[in-house]
Amino acid sequence: MIKTKAQYEARAQIAKALAHPTRLLLLDALADKDLCVCEMTELVGADQSTVSKHLAILKETGILQMEKQGAMNVYSLRCQCLEQFFGCIESVLRQKVQAQQELVEI
Repeated sequence: MIKTKAQYEARAQIAKALAHPTRLLLLDALADKDLCVCEMTELVGADQSTVSKHLAILKETGILQMEKQGAMNVYSLRCQCLEQFFGCIESVLRQKVQAQQELVEI
């Protein structure tokens, strides 16, 4: 079914938010448990302002939500479908590798 231009633009915004290795790492970590910015800063190995910028992008698109717990901002996934989405990406990667191997074996 054909969508409206606005719907495609909204999809593109989400795709752009996912199109960064650090944000993918953060999402993988948040799939396991809710985390505060300080934990994610340590995980990523970047300063807090950089991690906060990545989190703001993910929050703006609706992928994450943030809850204030005392002095800490704790983030969690708002949508639980990312595991399936990442599984689809991994499937595409496997197919690509298999096709390349078949070319080498010819």
